[in-house]
Amino acid sequence: MLEALRFFRTFEIWIYLILGLVGIFYLRKFFLAWQELRGAVFGLERENAQGRLNQAASMLIFILALIVAEFTLTSFILPTMPAAIPLFTPTLNILATPTTTISLPEEAQSDQTALEPPETPLAAAAMSPSEESLCVPGQINISSPQNGTEVRGIVEISGSANTPNFGFYKLEMRRADEQDWLTILAGNQLQPDGLLGTWNTALLAPSIYQLRLVVVDNQGVAATPCMIQISVSSNTETPQP
Repeated sequence: MLEALRFFRTFEIWIYLILGLVGIFYLRKFFLAWQELRGAVFGLERENAQGRLNQAASMLIFILALIVAEFTLTSFILPTMPAAIPLFTPTLNILATPTTTISLPEEAQSDQTALEPPETPLAAAAMSPSEESLCVPGQINISSPQNGTEVRGIVEISGSANTPNFGFYKLEMRRADEQDWLTILAGNQLQPDGLLGTWNTALLAPSIYQLRLVVVDNQGVAATPCMIQISVSSNTETPQP
């Protein structure tokens, strides 16, 4: 089931293209049959033209239904099923230019370390300046956990997903040094201020992670997300299922 859903998500553009070409073919057959029906004189001729016209019309309706089903599946159903969304893995760039590191003597390294101010984990992995984030309490907001805090185990994520023409919301995460987002949960109910869902961090490696709330309206347009940065620490307790 999940493989089929991923297929429709991955090849969405190709599915639209193929259905569009088939639709053009049957649309042409429809107009040809219509012209033949208008010019038919004998009853048998009119009957044959009417049959071809009905067949072309039926296929056009069927193709239109497939297009609507594909749009509904990819725009409204799949976002509520995080397991069906493919995960992105980083690709090794074999064309990257290697860099040479110049090693300093131990005395010089110790002197340089002494001059550098200590940095906190969250400061070392600050958010990218180009990443947009807009947290609006009561509309699009993550109130818990708060930005810059440390979490472990099962984390309850609270906040607001309450915008005009609301469609659904989803929570996404990534390591601070990664580019691609992973959907961890989604919901299709308005939430003025309360629990959005729970996140099991027990299987994550200790690191700095970014968490964002994305709210999408009923036209499929996503608003500017609310994003925070947190630190996931090692879990000493047994992970809960």
